[in-house]
Amino acid sequence: MDTMIDWKLAATVAEGIAGMKAAPDAARFEHVAGPAEESARLVSEYTGLRADVLPHPEPVDRPLWIQSNLNSLRTVIDPVTDTLGSNLGALAGPARAAGGALIAVEVGAISGMLGQRVLGQYEFPILEPEAPARLLFVSPNLAQAAINLEADSDELLRWVALHEITHALQFGGVPWLRGHIAGVVRELLSGLEVDPKRMFSLPDLGDLRGLVEKMREGDVTTLIVGPERRAALDRMQAFMAVLEGYAEHVMDEVGARVIPDLPKLRTALDRRRRDRSGLLRIFERLIGMELKLRQYEQGKRFCDAVAKQGGIAALNRDWEGPEQMPTLAELDDPAAWLARTDRSAAPALPSA
Repeated sequence: MDTMIDWKLAATVAEGIAGMKAAPDAARFEHVAGPAEESARLVSEYTGLRADVLPHPEPVDRPLWIQSNLNSLRTVIDPVTDTLGSNLGALAGPARAAGGALIAVEVGAISGMLGQRVLGQYEFPILEPEAPARLLFVSPNLAQAAINLEADSDELLRWVALHEITHALQFGGVPWLRGHIAGVVRELLSGLEVDPKRMFSLPDLGDLRGLVEKMREGDVTTLIVGPERRAALDRMQAFMAVLEGYAEHVMDEVGARVIPDLPKLRTALDRRRRDRSGLLRIFERLIGMELKLRQYEQGKRFCDAVAKQGGIAALNRDWEGPEQMPTLAELDDPAAWLARTDRSAAPALPSA
């Protein structure tokens, strides 16, 4: 299929930014089957989540992770860019070529930055709910993280395995999840338009001021999807916060049983997530990673609070159906969510 984006260029850019030099002791993180199997047993025992089949855990290097990431991104981005240049007549071909190269560089830069830091990932093509998922552990990044965090290699690998296996059990054990996230993403993509005039022209001063204000508000994504898709964006953000927060909660609850230095490891990992240079902070804010960090924090606070009040059974109400998912407002008000989703509560009597 002829696509607008030069995906080979994207891969070249990504690999150049990520760096292909092997980390010392990376081989120590290639034996992932045992930690993954142990994690599946422990997480299932705690959460009650079960899956008929879990992906086989795969140790990968940075180029392999980048290729997997780009393959998944391609299923989302190609349909959006297919219409670029369709209304430009004779200029359509040059516009598509220039636009494809520009987007390839941008996507490659994002993948390269992530490729330096991702430790593990439960991954699947979002818009293909029936496609097989993969369970990836990035060996060189795990090795480098163990050095930087001064962490025991076995404990770090077990902890990352707990997080990723939790995601595997969420999506493997809750039948509606993959279809739901695909539906929300399609709704968001339906509002995207690739406008060549905006792509190849500089905004005026007023636009720059507006962009700065949006960045200060942490609302850059609204510039991309448009205000008319704000409700879908809010649902996606709340969904991702619960997804990540649940995994973070499980990491700590289950990890406390099998990882002696869990408090030290948690402190070190939280510090790693916040440890960014000034330039890197700006870049990651633009690509949405700062939102990801907020999702971890907000989602974990919500999940910890719900589990403290009602146990894991109450927290598992999340997986009963899309309508049971908390809203953004409820993430900061767990008691309100518990009250709304309590099916045992008697319905209110109609007023006289």
